[in-house]
Amino acid sequence: MDEGKEAGGSVMWKMRRQIQRRPIYLLLTSCTVCAMLVVAVLKQGERTPPGPLERESTSLSPSVVEGVVRSTIVDQIATMRAESVRLGKSGYAPVKRLPANQKLRILVTGGAGFVGSNLVDRLMTEGHEVTVLDNLFTGRKKNIEHWFGHPNFAFVVGDVVQPIMLEVDQIYHLACPASPPHYQYNPIKTIKTSTEGTLNMLGLAKRVNARMLLASTSEIYGDPEIHPQVETYWGNVNPIGPRACYDEGKRVAETMMYSYQRQVGVDVRVARIFNTFGRRMHPNDGRVVSNFIIQALQDKDITLYGDGSQTRSFQFVDDLVDGLYKLMNSNYSLPVNLGNPDEYAVATFAHTIKRLTGSRSRIVSLPATTDDPRKRKPDITVAKRHIGWQPRWTVQMGLEHTIEYFKKELEDMGEIIPTGPRASKPRPLNLKPH
Repeated sequence: MDEGKEAGGSVMWKMRRQIQRRPIYLLLTSCTVCAMLVVAVLKQGERTPPGPLERESTSLSPSVVEGVVRSTIVDQIATMRAESVRLGKSGYAPVKRLPANQKLRILVTGGAGFVGSNLVDRLMTEGHEVTVLDNLFTGRKKNIEHWFGHPNFAFVVGDVVQPIMLEVDQIYHLACPASPPHYQYNPIKTIKTSTEGTLNMLGLAKRVNARMLLASTSEIYGDPEIHPQVETYWGNVNPIGPRACYDEGKRVAETMMYSYQRQVGVDVRVARIFNTFGRRMHPNDGRVVSNFIIQALQDKDITLYGDGSQTRSFQFVDDLVDGLYKLMNSNYSLPVNLGNPDEYAVATFAHTIKRLTGSRSRIVSLPATTDDPRKRKPDITVAKRHIGWQPRWTVQMGLEHTIEYFKKELEDMGEIIPTGPRASKPRPLNLKPH
């Protein structure tokens, strides 16, 4: 024992001498130990995401990690709302004051995006408590920042592919890139968002007995062989083409919705959304309306893919939001087309935007894109009959509002809008659908 103590004392004496001679030795040693501890903790926290069956089992008996996540998010939202009340920030749009038994707790995934942020405005002004979950891949904080600080509003930066624990009454599941450049940029992520993300939201809806609305798409009809498209049409989709990550992802998501409805009784709604335009579209999202308006405002070539004979039906975003709200609060649970049945050739639309902007742009044709549908037009009989919805905005009214929005966007981005013999007030158009 004495020899051991002596040996131990000798080691300690040598270490003290090292530290006294080289103080930097202590600093480096401490930093190394701390770094090793951090790496160990991070590795301990890594785990393989649970599969569908595992996720269901953990949702019934949350693990410690999931419990911490749930507590953290719930506490974060509660803190944000309490701070909002304390600050008493004013300047918001008028909000209805609902009785406690009518005020709903609503989650909007993708709520910082184009459609999602417009939906959030509607839900907030109706007087409900709204939580936005968005990873900001295509969404933007500026789309919802006018609600920051409001006691009924909370924003969580997060991804639907990760499970989330919240107490909600309704879920609007809009999270997913919707424009071809965005969803083709990372097709695997797009598929995971439509499948794992939808599975997570359905698991949440099941746990808290919430009603869930899926923002599906007219793309599930593919390149349709019937015209106009009715909800009972199964579609004509290329399952391996460049658009398949989005088209098939949404088809699988719809299957999940109705499987959960049949097997465990989740209350579901499915909206099949047709081409939509309006405020808060991203200038670079690659969709027809945003492309044409930005190009026209800058007097750049307006680019058609193909000869422009392909047709689309365009609805203003306010009409879509109204349809989503009515569908969620209806008793109808089968898929519903939400779109404007007025149909326009893409080339006609380009000429219309050129005239509305007074642009000097040329209209040019580029090679057609793969799997681009030739025709797209909704039959909205079901929407009229079961949820009392039909579009109220004409395409020209919507375009005029959207052009003004993009003018301001370009100014905010520091882009120069050409001046010169541009028409100050474009003449009224006799814009008629096919």
